[in-house]
Amino acid sequence: MTDSIQKTLRDSAAMRWTALLLLALAMFCSYIFMDILSPIKDLMQETRGWDSTAFGTMQGSEVFLNVFVFFLIFAGIILDKMGVRFTAVLSGAVMLVGAIIKWYAVSESFMGSGLETWFTNNLNYIPIFDELGVSPFYEGMPASAKFAACGFMIFGCGCEMAGITVSRGIVKWFKGREMALAMGSEMALARLGVATCMIFSPFFAKLGGNISVTRSVAFGVVLMCIALIMFIVYFFMDKKLDAQTGEAEEKDDPFKISDLGKILTDSGFWLVALLCVLYYSAIFPFQKYAVNMLQCNLTLTEPASDSFWAGSSVTIIQYIIMLLVAAFGFASNFQKQKSRQYGMLAVSIVALITYCYMGYMRQSAESIFAVFPLLAVLITPILGSYVDHKGKAASMLVLGSLLLIACHLTFAFILPLFKGNAIGGIIIAYLTILVLGSSFSLVPASLWPSVPKLVDAKVIGSAYALIFWIQNIGLWLFPLLIGKVLDKTNPDVTDPTKFDYTWPLVMLACLGVAALILGFILKAVDRKKGLGLEEPNIK
Repeated sequence: MTDSIQKTLRDSAAMRWTALLLLALAMFCSYIFMDILSPIKDLMQETRGWDSTAFGTMQGSEVFLNVFVFFLIFAGIILDKMGVRFTAVLSGAVMLVGAIIKWYAVSESFMGSGLETWFTNNLNYIPIFDELGVSPFYEGMPASAKFAACGFMIFGCGCEMAGITVSRGIVKWFKGREMALAMGSEMALARLGVATCMIFSPFFAKLGGNISVTRSVAFGVVLMCIALIMFIVYFFMDKKLDAQTGEAEEKDDPFKISDLGKILTDSGFWLVALLCVLYYSAIFPFQKYAVNMLQCNLTLTEPASDSFWAGSSVTIIQYIIMLLVAAFGFASNFQKQKSRQYGMLAVSIVALITYCYMGYMRQSAESIFAVFPLLAVLITPILGSYVDHKGKAASMLVLGSLLLIACHLTFAFILPLFKGNAIGGIIIAYLTILVLGSSFSLVPASLWPSVPKLVDAKVIGSAYALIFWIQNIGLWLFPLLIGKVLDKTNPDVTDPTKFDYTWPLVMLACLGVAALILGFILKAVDRKKGLGLEEPNIK
């Protein structure tokens, strides 16, 4: 019996990390599509007439069905009843359908069509939702933004379903092993999608000197096809694991609504869930406006059209350098020989400096913000391994909140002081973005691995779904709020690169303050109830 167990895929480090890679690559693609329009917000205003309110409303629509139609709760039930395999493939298919709809909404084919006329004349008033002030549409919203919002809602259902499924899948393959390291590594790779999006979305939109936002979204649709393929490959791999172990898929263990009561009555669960919504609401909505914020606060001068820095080849070169930063930085954490570890780390740092120099020479806000996940890729395995072997997950959340507050206040008050100082402003921007990205890495390395310590294994899928649902409330609300605050505090501004972002950034910093307070409360509750959040995962 022991020999049989040793031969399973899960006990092979190569196989379980291959399973993780498949899940991470699928999420990498979804992260790219999630923010595909973020670095071209100014182009959406110029070519499709989306002001900040329309842009923010469309971006917030991603999680509308998850929050207000409770789709995420149903997704958790589906996950617990049908298992990881079925839910993974389903989520990939749903994401692809939503992506195709969003692509058509911003395409030239939609403009002037009968569908555009219908969306212009309809969905201006949604009963009940309008009365509650939570409608995903409003009168006067551009038809393309409305239809894109419909597609983004569908994509959001699949994306959040994929998120809880991946978390559940990692628990299945890594429980009792290096789970925090696995979750942190998955999120580190997935977040490279943010950098990829920031670099290639503007690249495709401006390719050949002819501006077309449709090309950027089409690039994202192709990646969603790849994500679905990754989930299908994982399906067969996971099925083979269950055949080897004799374990039944979760659907053989019937889900009961009463099980949710065990989750909802747990104070530790609620503290983790609230920390999650505050932390993610201060990051993901910010990503959607970050490039435009940098355009407004930095003094950027486009390089001459005939120079190397204005060419399309520099984009590819810079992306390759970015991958070198991530690959060598990530791999350095797994080297047993100090000389190899420090050598790889040195290559990563040199590549990072080279990347930053190229971003400065390109005078591109998109490539500057693309450094956001790079430091996280380097340190997330360190943090995950630390939590696995030493613990201190709750303490890391407190540290992450402090860094979050400092970064948003720096963007709000210090960065604008360097307006006119081309070099100084970009240096401040780079440093703050890197620190913000590193603070973000504290969440997957410490928060997500803590959930299995709080709930029964049978309802882990539903527990993740509830956390994601609560998180989605913030992800719906804050893109919308940032857009409205921008329009209210910049009433006479028509140039999308002249907005004052002070008050939206202060609002996000306040979320960090609230997260900091909850972090201290969580530490106190952990000490009192012995939740084990400060204890290592591997004992």
